[in-house]
Amino acid sequence: MAKRILVYTLTYAPFIGGAEGALQELVRRIPAEEIDFDIVTLRFDSSLPRVEVIGNTTIYRVGFASMSPVVADLYRFPLSLNKYLFPVLGWLHGLFLHRRKKYDAVWSIMANYAGFAALFFKLGAPEVRLLLTLQEGDPPEHIRRRVGIFYPVFRLLFKKADLVHTISTFLASFAKTEGYAGTPVVVPNGVDLELFSAPQPEKTVASLRKHLHKKNTDVFLITSSRLVHKNAVDICVQAMPLLPKRVRLLVAGAGPDDWKLKLSAIEFGVQDRVVFLGHINQRELPAYLAVSDIFVRPSRSEGMGNSFIEAMAAGIPVIATPVGGIIDFLFDPKISSGHEPTGLFCDVESPESLAACVTRLTDDVALRDKLVVQAKKIVFQRYSWEHIVSRMRQEIFIPLLDGQKK
Repeated sequence: MAKRILVYTLTYAPFIGGAEGALQELVRRIPAEEIDFDIVTLRFDSSLPRVEVIGNTTIYRVGFASMSPVVADLYRFPLSLNKYLFPVLGWLHGLFLHRRKKYDAVWSIMANYAGFAALFFKLGAPEVRLLLTLQEGDPPEHIRRRVGIFYPVFRLLFKKADLVHTISTFLASFAKTEGYAGTPVVVPNGVDLELFSAPQPEKTVASLRKHLHKKNTDVFLITSSRLVHKNAVDICVQAMPLLPKRVRLLVAGAGPDDWKLKLSAIEFGVQDRVVFLGHINQRELPAYLAVSDIFVRPSRSEGMGNSFIEAMAAGIPVIATPVGGIIDFLFDPKISSGHEPTGLFCDVESPESLAACVTRLTDDVALRDKLVVQAKKIVFQRYSWEHIVSRMRQEIFIPLLDGQKK
């Protein structure tokens, strides 16, 4: 008989970010005879059904919604209020479902408002084991400041967790700092190698190059992320005046900093060299990576950063910062001794350092090629979803559902 896991996540399909995409990839690869997943999430879009069955997963959507919102709308009033209601709405809906289904475990995706819903559920049903997955990208001090007066409740979530899964060693340290008594299990997110490493159709790439007016001498930088402060897209914009005019920047993503970044591009006189693409569907993203030459994201903080792994799988060199979980997979030839190089590190908060790294890659073809080969190698060795799902089964789900101690 299949085990049953109740999952809390603030967003889910079709509103997919890194954490939600990872959840989607995991649950669809676990056979229905092993685990049934019930996902409680926010609805947002009134055209979405309140209950939807996809394979071995049933999605329950709660909260208020509007007609056909785009991703950027989720950060704006009134939809932005949903997250504050989710701890109570999610908790109550979970209790209702538990009366009928009797869950073996409750799983929170991130220690955010979804985590509060999972904690309330655990307090009301202590026999149900609690799994907490950390995918946070914000710096710990920002998280604590945001939690504010509810910080004791936030710490209680870590203390009540029967198992903590993190996607990086950085987040494992954070879990211990916040009071988790056990040893966090580090299993990173995977990447869809079939999607990101496959050669893109020549016709598709040629059409996109034409649409973006890319000349043979142009160098395209690309960054893909939520447009929020921690992802430092503003540093990418500020680096553009320091680079030749043939260098352009593609910004794939949506978020609350959208207009601020567009105004910044005007302020620095590079509005004709920075292309804001908006939210790009994951199925379409490989084509944009294929027309680009270098992936850049000088993050201020990072839990792991799926976008880096996707770019590495796609075969373009990566420039990042040595923060958070990035150091688990990106190794700079100058500072990461003992590892084959997989990318370049620039300094945090430094457009000059970022521009210097871009120049280094455009000038040194041999270095660029070496980084691409080694990066692709590490992605295939460690980050295929088949490998990640196998690890999740053995290191997370079996101990969780067998009741092994933390």
